[in-house]
Amino acid sequence: MASLPGAGRRLLCSLFLCLTLSGAARAATRHHEWEISYQFKSPDCVGKLAVTVNGQTPGPTIRATQGDTVVVRVNNSLPTENVAIHWHGIRQIGTPWADGTEGVTQCPILPGDTFTYTFVIDRPGTYMYHAHYGMQRSAGFNGMIVVAAAAGGKDAEPFAYDGEHDVLLNDWWHNSTYEQAAGLASVPIRWVGEPHSLLINGRGRFNCSAAVAGTCNATLPECAAPVFAVVPGKTYRFRIASLTSLSALNFEIEGHQMTVVEADGHYVKPFVVTNLNIYSGETYSVLIKADQDPNRNYWLASNVVSRKPGTATGTAILSYLGSQHPPPTTPPAGPAWNDTMYRFRQSVATVAHPAHVEPPPPRADRTILLLNTQNTINGRIKWALNNVSFTLPHTPYLVALKNGILGAFDQRPPPETYAHQSYNIYDPPPNPNATTSDGLYRLRFGSVVDVVLQNANMLDANRSETHPWHLHGHDFWVLGYGIGRFDPAVHPATYNLKDPILKNTVAVHPYGWTALRFKADNPGVWAFHCHIEAHFFMGMGIVFEEGIERVAELPREIMGCGKTKGGR
Repeated sequence: MASLPGAGRRLLCSLFLCLTLSGAARAATRHHEWEISYQFKSPDCVGKLAVTVNGQTPGPTIRATQGDTVVVRVNNSLPTENVAIHWHGIRQIGTPWADGTEGVTQCPILPGDTFTYTFVIDRPGTYMYHAHYGMQRSAGFNGMIVVAAAAGGKDAEPFAYDGEHDVLLNDWWHNSTYEQAAGLASVPIRWVGEPHSLLINGRGRFNCSAAVAGTCNATLPECAAPVFAVVPGKTYRFRIASLTSLSALNFEIEGHQMTVVEADGHYVKPFVVTNLNIYSGETYSVLIKADQDPNRNYWLASNVVSRKPGTATGTAILSYLGSQHPPPTTPPAGPAWNDTMYRFRQSVATVAHPAHVEPPPPRADRTILLLNTQNTINGRIKWALNNVSFTLPHTPYLVALKNGILGAFDQRPPPETYAHQSYNIYDPPPNPNATTSDGLYRLRFGSVVDVVLQNANMLDANRSETHPWHLHGHDFWVLGYGIGRFDPAVHPATYNLKDPILKNTVAVHPYGWTALRFKADNPGVWAFHCHIEAHFFMGMGIVFEEGIERVAELPREIMGCGKTKGGR
């Protein structure tokens, strides 16, 4: 460039500037300043303390376009609690320290401290964020991430609509997360119980006659039913996310069929439902046509499934009138809560859109079989995989492995299989006592890994529940589902290798199995766990490491706990 004449240099610089500006137009940097604090809130008309983002619960929706960089500066104003934020569904390629998982990828943000998360969103779709410290997610610390497809890109939506709405589903308790955590660790256990309310976009309605006197006010605007306005004849995309702490939900829009078109950021071969089953950690997009009688309003309804319900229907209003008047009908009760096969069929029907199929590798290099059981340790009820209950280390795995810190966690890997040929999944566990470990699975970088999750009976006879499993740092192909005992000599031949959907969260049905495949191609350390808050707290999770030597130098800000104290 130095040999060019001045005019040539200026022309080249101008071309470079134009290219730079055009790139900037395609990919923006979106800055957010967040304060995390306790505020008194009444989302279901009962007042209690909630963990909020800028005073809100749910927190503000992050809106971005594929390729954008998101920068979130987090100020922890909780007086006595740490904070960590997980960006659920964002793979954090090149930024594993921004995954926001305390004990796995970072030390938590201490009270009074500030930490900045910076990451690129590489894929369009519907995602969410939530606390990943203790059980703060149950306290209201959550929100949605909505990512538009880049204009003219290969990921353009294969469907059309006239407008869209965001729907965040949640469950809600009146007692604090401290009480819940203490109860789960007690002997005997004090279970969290069924939620007091189901919320839609942070609003629900508890029966004030059942509340403690003076704590409930049904006239508060804060707990008024959300209203979703539609225009007759138009088609709407509803982006639906579940951040429940316990409940599997069934969602419906009274009188309207829903066409499922997206799941966890991936386009689905469209199929029509009247009820959508959605598990904690999952997101879906559905299309509806506003083709019903425009002279009345309709219910949006969420109901508990997979557990015997003890919670009233969560409701919102679909309005052709632009009014808040309740519909003239009773809110829909949804399908039978214990109809497992109804929910199983929806899982099987969710496959990739024909124009967006990403074929999985034809075979795996390694298979890990995980038996999911309920067990006891020193009289405390725990969950275990292959009879090992997971515990988080005090020093984050990412920091310990990258910096060669010895003694930070158990170097012995957890077991990769169980006695699958003889284990009776329909009986209470024959070995009810489990052990604990904070060991992890170390994967060869670039290898293909199959994980088969096998559900079984709990400690009580004739009980098995749905578990939604979420993998950080990856999407996985869902190769197959089954009811009954998985047989590694038989069932892999039935895997869907033609058009499996890619997801980051998937259900394992009662007494069933689910088979996943993923590439270990994202350098870092990644949690894989049940997304039910209490179950992860009780040990239902594992951790994968892959390509740690490829991870760039870690920010000092993620250190300062465990064996890294003094490192920041």
